[in-house]
Amino acid sequence: MSSCTLEQLSAKRCSACEGDIEKLTAEQVREHIQALDGWRITGAGLRIRKDWQVKNFMAGLDFFNRVAQLAEAEGHHPDLHLENYRQAWIEIWTHAIGGLSENDFILAAKIDRLPVELKKRIA
Repeated sequence: MSSCTLEQLSAKRCSACEGDIEKLTAEQVREHIQALDGWRITGAGLRIRKDWQVKNFMAGLDFFNRVAQLAEAEGHHPDLHLENYRQAWIEIWTHAIGGLSENDFILAAKIDRLPVELKKRIA
């Protein structure tokens, strides 16, 4: 399996997984993460994570509702975290295999296409 671009990942659909696929190797994970903007490898190489500073609490909930709809449509569900009312972060891995599969990178690419209202930065 070779790495994909953001556009290629976004065009794919998550495939059903009941633990019958192998985890990506560390090298495959490093190749796939390069296609994503702002995502990083966590959990001893078994998960990926991205953080956002949203405008306010309601913006965080709105974003997570969009993520939830996408996750349901894809049949692949990330862990969603909202802390201190505007620190949003998402962690993804394939629970059934206890590590990363291509599904995780597909979902991350699709999450990145969702609108999110971020806190404005003061220059």
